[in-house]
Amino acid sequence: MLGLDELRKDRELLSYIDWEMTPEDAVRLYLEWGNNWTRGNFVVRGKEDVSFYFVVNTWKEKPVVYLIRRNSESAEELAELELPPGLEERFLGSIGHNKGVYSIEGEVRDWLQGELLGD
Repeated sequence: MLGLDELRKDRELLSYIDWEMTPEDAVRLYLEWGNNWTRGNFVVRGKEDVSFYFVVNTWKEKPVVYLIRRNSESAEELAELELPPGLEERFLGSIGHNKGVYSIEGEVRDWLQGELLGD
């Protein structure tokens, strides 16, 4: 599994990341075929259609950011990243310390884009 340094160096992989994709959107798009929702002109036609996106998973003791590769057959965790301590606490506070899988947004997204894209 890739870490922050390896992911930062893989410019091609970074270019495929859909920064707008949420876990809910991925399920709707890849697993609920036949529903009328589409984002833009992207429609999943088969297993060759794929998305790369980030989620924050809080099911473990510490929250973990995963880069997910999803198609209609599977979801694969490609990278595992730890949140910086201050950001970790603020994020957990913002979700009421609940367990789950969350979209990257706000401060988490800003941190991640800064780390990976230099923005």
